[in-house]
Amino acid sequence: MESVVHLETSRGVATVTLDSPRNRNALSRQLTEELSAHLEAATADEDVRAVLLTHTGSVFCAGADLGEAAAEGMDAGSRRLIDLLTLIVELPKPVLAKVTGKARAGGLGLLGACDIVLADDRGDYAFTEARLGLSPAMISLTLLPRLDARAAGRYFLTGETFGAPEAERIGLLTKAVPADELDAAVETVLAGLRAGSPQGLAESKRLVTEQVRHALAERGAEMAARSAQLFSSAEAREGMSAFLTKRPPSWAVQ
Repeated sequence: MESVVHLETSRGVATVTLDSPRNRNALSRQLTEELSAHLEAATADEDVRAVLLTHTGSVFCAGADLGEAAAEGMDAGSRRLIDLLTLIVELPKPVLAKVTGKARAGGLGLLGACDIVLADDRGDYAFTEARLGLSPAMISLTLLPRLDARAAGRYFLTGETFGAPEAERIGLLTKAVPADELDAAVETVLAGLRAGSPQGLAESKRLVTEQVRHALAERGAEMAARSAQLFSSAEAREGMSAFLTKRPPSWAVQ
């Protein structure tokens, strides 16, 4: 089985690349487990000051692997996602996400778990869960402490697509920049992180992640169970079937 996540370390930065463009870097069992393993390896490497999380293809991450979820259910998958989000947030090293293109649903939860998110200004984003008979339950734990409340209310409920400038305005992104300036923007941030001490970075990260860490610890199990329950519902089965067969779900008002 070919790897779908890669790790490369250079000059104090562990670059972790999601590389499963065939399914838009969806959060399959394999991708989640490999990503977790690489993050743990970066944690154990004393020479690493920061993690750069990036991707191949035009989608950073499309969220849950719906084909896998439809076949196997989401009990184990929900627990894996909560564990992954917790791992990113509690990592004693800052995690910088570099996004080129789109992100959807659970992929936005990954961005919420990261400390800094830089993206090209042509990408777009959507919380598509409500259109599938689901809700952004688990990822709300990493996102609601960071997002503008009114914007979260709109986009969680409507599932509409919004662009990178709006994503920056509401707090999903740290900064959206022109595509040809993204690499330079990433390097500027990494230079700052390389200048930090291990202790200084770890303790400073603890300050800015307190709300998210608390939310995951207090409600992670509850939200994982709620997500698994929603995935097993009749509405969600219809929503996933409609998505996979590219048709409107039966309960959508035309």
